[in-house]
Amino acid sequence: MPLFGWSDIAPEPAVLPAFRDGPEARRMLDVREIYAEPAALDSPRGRQIVARLPGVRVTEVASHWRIPALHGNDGNVGRWVRIKTDTLVLGVKHTLRTRPNGRSADWIAPGPSNGCAMACAYCYVPRRKGYANPITLFTNIEEIVAHVRRHVRAQGRKTEPNQCDPQAWVYDIGENGDCSVDALICDNTSDLIAAFRGLPTAKASFATKFVNPDLLALDPQGRTRVRFSLMPHQDARLLDIRTSSIHERIAAAADFFDAGYEVHFNLSPVVLRPGWQLDWAELLTQLDDVLPARVKRQAAAEIIMLTHNQSLHEVNLGWHPRAEEVLWQPEAQEAKRSQNGSLNVRYSPAIKRESLARLRHLLSTHAPWLHVRYAF
Repeated sequence: MPLFGWSDIAPEPAVLPAFRDGPEARRMLDVREIYAEPAALDSPRGRQIVARLPGVRVTEVASHWRIPALHGNDGNVGRWVRIKTDTLVLGVKHTLRTRPNGRSADWIAPGPSNGCAMACAYCYVPRRKGYANPITLFTNIEEIVAHVRRHVRAQGRKTEPNQCDPQAWVYDIGENGDCSVDALICDNTSDLIAAFRGLPTAKASFATKFVNPDLLALDPQGRTRVRFSLMPHQDARLLDIRTSSIHERIAAAADFFDAGYEVHFNLSPVVLRPGWQLDWAELLTQLDDVLPARVKRQAAAEIIMLTHNQSLHEVNLGWHPRAEEVLWQPEAQEAKRSQNGSLNVRYSPAIKRESLARLRHLLSTHAPWLHVRYAF
């Protein structure tokens, strides 16, 4: 019998249900159909994913890149968002290559996904896919992690600081997807964060527009940098479809820092339109008001001006033409043919220079503590 009627053992803390099993996650992803390569289905991660989605129809495909019912069907444009909600693709990442970057990160690691359940109107990822862009998850995560470990160890220690980080090699692990959303479906993000926890010379890094509280339990121990993407509220309401609100992203910064993440910000993309400077000033003032000093001391930012694409412009006209009123501005943009042959448009050099100077002035006025690591 407990002494004095008191319990000898403190009560166990309440175990909160995983966010990915809750209603908000189901609104983001309510998978009804899976397209999968056979090798992906046969992998441990593939089996884990399918087991979490009982009763979902599975269609085998030869390649996650070539699915005529998705990517080759122009009738899908009107269902752009619906497909992101109810369709999942499982594939195997055959080419494991880490390539140099030097801007946001030292290296771009082979990512664990391609595509996203969110529907940002300016996203560059769907440019190669055609008429649909749901999440493709790569199930050979063990090979991806092993490749990254080998690459990190081959670099040795960073001997000279640079704009990516003064001490650690920085690896972007989410170039073509959003790791926070991937974590709603499987443990790929968790596995990568755990791997970098054991790599003292390197850091993982990923940008996100979705606040997933499950990531707070992954114990990154300072070896993962999360970059919350921010833009003025007016732009986000028009362009950042199905994402966490800007208020939520800013409010989450302290929680992620306290959970062991390095927290940076992507001021991205900067879209030029009437009133853009006033709205950016309001956003930066909110950052200054909301963020505690401990977050400000370690924060840094990347500034990325809008780059758009003719093919994506044409797709967007089929599902979200209002977005193109601000994204497609031929009088202020110039065309550039990309390495894969697609036609990209970006602000002319003179407009870009002047706009970056104005944004830097706004930063110095409203958030002088926010160091800009690079602007592009």
